[in-house]
Amino acid sequence: MRAARSPRRLVDSDILPALFRSLASAALLLIAMTFSLRAASYAVAQRQPKASDDGPGTSEQPWKTLAKAFEKAGAGDTVLIGDGIYREQVVAKASGTAQEPIVFEAAPGAHVVLTGADRCTGWRPTKPDGPIYGIAWPHRFIPWSKQMTHPGDEYHRLIGRCEQVIVDGYLLRQVLEPAQLSPGTFCVDISDQTLLVWDIGNRDLNKVFAEGSMRQEVLSVEGNYVTVRGLHFRFAANMAQHGAVALAGAHDVLEDCMIEDMNASGATFSGEEQIVRRCTFRDNGQLGFGANGAHQLLFTQCLVENNNTKGFDRGWEAGGDKLVLSRGAVLEMSAFVRNRGNGIWFDIGNEHCTVRQCFIADNEDSGIFDEISYGLEARDNVIVGNGFAETGGAWGAQAGLSISSSPDCVIERNLIVGNREGFDFREQSRTTPRIGKRGDESVWVHNELIRSNIIAFNRDAQVWGWFDNRDDRNWPAAGQTPRVAASAGGPDHQRLTLEDLRLRFEHNVYFASPGEGRFEWGPTWGRHKSYPTLTEFQSGLGIDSGSRVLDPGFSNISGRDFRLSRPTMETLRQNYPRGTIPACVLGSE
Repeated sequence: MRAARSPRRLVDSDILPALFRSLASAALLLIAMTFSLRAASYAVAQRQPKASDDGPGTSEQPWKTLAKAFEKAGAGDTVLIGDGIYREQVVAKASGTAQEPIVFEAAPGAHVVLTGADRCTGWRPTKPDGPIYGIAWPHRFIPWSKQMTHPGDEYHRLIGRCEQVIVDGYLLRQVLEPAQLSPGTFCVDISDQTLLVWDIGNRDLNKVFAEGSMRQEVLSVEGNYVTVRGLHFRFAANMAQHGAVALAGAHDVLEDCMIEDMNASGATFSGEEQIVRRCTFRDNGQLGFGANGAHQLLFTQCLVENNNTKGFDRGWEAGGDKLVLSRGAVLEMSAFVRNRGNGIWFDIGNEHCTVRQCFIADNEDSGIFDEISYGLEARDNVIVGNGFAETGGAWGAQAGLSISSSPDCVIERNLIVGNREGFDFREQSRTTPRIGKRGDESVWVHNELIRSNIIAFNRDAQVWGWFDNRDDRNWPAAGQTPRVAASAGGPDHQRLTLEDLRLRFEHNVYFASPGEGRFEWGPTWGRHKSYPTLTEFQSGLGIDSGSRVLDPGFSNISGRDFRLSRPTMETLRQNYPRGTIPACVLGSE
């Protein structure tokens, strides 16, 4: 007897996987077709005869201004920018996506400049025989300030102004009063809104190329997933603490750009997971860049050079850069050199930031200054020649690497060589705001690991603990004075000892030439002790173990050649930086 037939299936089981694969492929194809229909390539080329903002923005009929391109471009679009100087302020408000970013980039081989300056014409001599010329100047860049300056203290009365005058590409020097004018200077007469300029060569300003900075910002990126590549930014009339290039969206990218000669900060980064790659920040009036709330910032393969050209107060905000309230920022494979202030400055509530494989050299104050922040990791850096400015009040902040009231740091495999001081602690009674929290909290040096570094040839000290507290926390319990009963910065205001701070120096290599300092503990104006040998430092404080004294025998420190002989490299391999570091020579001979 024939068995009963099972009910027929609508789709056989062995067909289902193939069907699903076909449906998935069709969906992906539909997405790709939708993207290809939506994404567009546009062109801006101000020098082309057919360029017009009324055109379609094609390579044959490009737009004339960047403003049009930044207004038009959307997710997935690419804008190629042709050669030229664009005297505009542009804002990128639209957002891309991870799969469809918006890209603005220089066309292949194009020299694209976005400037905050315009040409000034119609100069009139203030006297028949010159040499001072004037034009009307209605600009007020800091309108709430009577003197148009920020900060508003007496020191910054001139420095804090925003005006810039450029003649034939060279910045002139500003003075406050017409009576102070001399060749190569300019003055804004607030009383009658006049710009007065005396050319350095006593030339008629109508016969040279004279510009005045008239825009505080040149680029603002408000959208997410926006990439800006290959552009040159300069000459913004921005006030202190405000970047002329501002990236505020998440996942924005700034790549292969030059940012220079801004009145104050070159750039500001304030969005999450931004990338700054192969960019140069140099000759800016206050900072190379600032970062605020720039969580997971990746700053890589960049150059930050000769910033704070105007001489802003270094104890306030000046130098190579300053990061504030940022979590997980990574600065890597970059050079921070010859900045007038700190090379790298973490200040106020940063958390778990990293500096790795960087060349940090010849900055006038600290190479790295980590202040009232948490959990810095500095690994595999070359830190050389920093801290030699005669800056008042910079005690403890003129070392190759300074940890100032900042706990939980790891300092590992760095070459800290030839600085004013090598490694410093700097301690005061401090508080800081925290990311996502209300109010301030006490913060102090504790739980630090300084391991496997080479700290050598630093002038005043290889290690210095600048502890300016009302208590004796930086001394062992056995050595504390009886008068100390409580500390102002410890947990629950309990008494702290050096043992409580958990400062660990492990397996470092130290070396000092005759006349160079060794180990200093305590401020020069308070309780202080010098330890002329490593053995005395170890026995006196009990915070160093496994370290030794050894001349590394670098090939040529002045030439930034830090190669070691092969036998020495075998000895010091655990102390030597790993990976590639720009602007110096590493390895073994």
